Amino acid sequence: MSNEQRPQSDPAETVSDQAARNTLALNPLVGLRGLDLIDAASTVFKAATNEPAVAANQWLWFMGELGKIATGQSEHSPAAGDRRFADTTWKSSNLHRGLLQAYLAWGSAVDKFVDQSSLTELDKTRARLITTILVDALAPTNALLTNPTALKQIVDTGGMSLWRGLKNYFEDLVKNGGLPAQVDKSAFKVGENLAHTPGAVVFRNPLIELIQYAPTTATVRKRPLVITPPQINKYYAVDLSADKSMVQFLLKSGIQTFCVSWRNPTAEQRDWGLDTYVAALDEAVDAVRDIAASDDVTMMGSCSGGITASAYLGSLVGRNEHKIKNIVLAVCVLDTAATGDSAFGSLVTPETMLAAKAASRLRGVLEGHDLARMFAWMRPNDLIWNYWVNNYLLGKEPPAFDILFWNADTTRLPARLHSDYIDLYFTNPFVNSNTLSLTEPRST
Repeated sequence: MSNEQRPQSDPAETVSDQAARNTLALNPLVGLRGLDLIDAASTVFKAATNEPAVAANQWLWFMGELGKIATGQSEHSPAAGDRRFADTTWKSSNLHRGLLQAYLAWGSAVDKFVDQSSLTELDKTRARLITTILVDALAPTNALLTNPTALKQIVDTGGMSLWRGLKNYFEDLVKNGGLPAQVDKSAFKVGENLAHTPGAVVFRNPLIELIQYAPTTATVRKRPLVITPPQINKYYAVDLSADKSMVQFLLKSGIQTFCVSWRNPTAEQRDWGLDTYVAALDEAVDAVRDIAASDDVTMMGSCSGGITASAYLGSLVGRNEHKIKNIVLAVCVLDTAATGDSAFGSLVTPETMLAAKAASRLRGVLEGHDLARMFAWMRPNDLIWNYWVNNYLLGKEPPAFDILFWNADTTRLPARLHSDYIDLYFTNPFVNSNTLSLTEPRST
């Protein structure tokens, strides 16, 4: 796929809208090591050294494109909707237009080299991942001197944007692990302008608090809904600001709504596994059935919470118990073989999995913040470079956006639960023939 043809975001979207489409909840809780990215980079290097003719052909093609650019004959242009190059200077200035076209031509040459190499399809996917990270990082919009919008901002603000950008940069070095902040956290407070739908905790056990939301209609449907959120994020994804609160929509529809809030574990709870979570969820469902005087419930599970809900449903079937009438799953990966064709799936190897299990076992928990940093590099344009430009080059504050606030409000997973989730990649109940082998690493 050439660089110009990569799908980009809608130009009407803001920086926060783009990032909201790539939340941590979409991560399958594996994480990547720096070594995995190094291995992907070595795949590209080996291809270049082992197939010099292919590399030379693309180099000659690129040099030819530079000649066309110099004589004004190049047809390279950014993809429709690529907001990085929305400034009119990229079209009106010969210098900037040439720089942009050279960048796009180079990205195309890199893509074509990977496509024309004799790498396996798996290795090509890995190579595309690392080359995309590299090409995106070296976009001219990411450098102050080659970003016309940033230069105009310096002039328009009398240099204050440069000062504010430096201030933001050093604050992120100290407070955000060196990555640009994605959200202005000062704009939100849970219980005031987020998660403020009236309700009460009606049941708790060592792992769960069960929230029952106050009905807003004169009558309600008999069968209640139990929401099971992901364990790596807080429960209030379903109850953000009023215009984004699914809970308020459900209540207005006359549905009795309950939501699980998982305990944020520490290393002391390292031995809590999937069976622990299933047992705790069973207690919560029994409490809902008693409160609502209903024989069964509807359950909704999202992301890792959907995996837990599915495991719970399986345990009920095994015991021939009928506590769940129907189940709704959202962005929930049950067939782990389905991740194999993705950029992330290309780096999911037995070594990656075992290293992830070992790391969380050593610490007792999987830290959500650590997972978020690794996940950001899988979506660098949306989760890193957007904010690099906004916060540092333009000297602006990150957006105040409720979804991103929730996404940054991560929790932890106990080591054994993390291990149980990873084991699903090795014991896929859907397609066992496509699962990985713990003893025979996938060839590269």
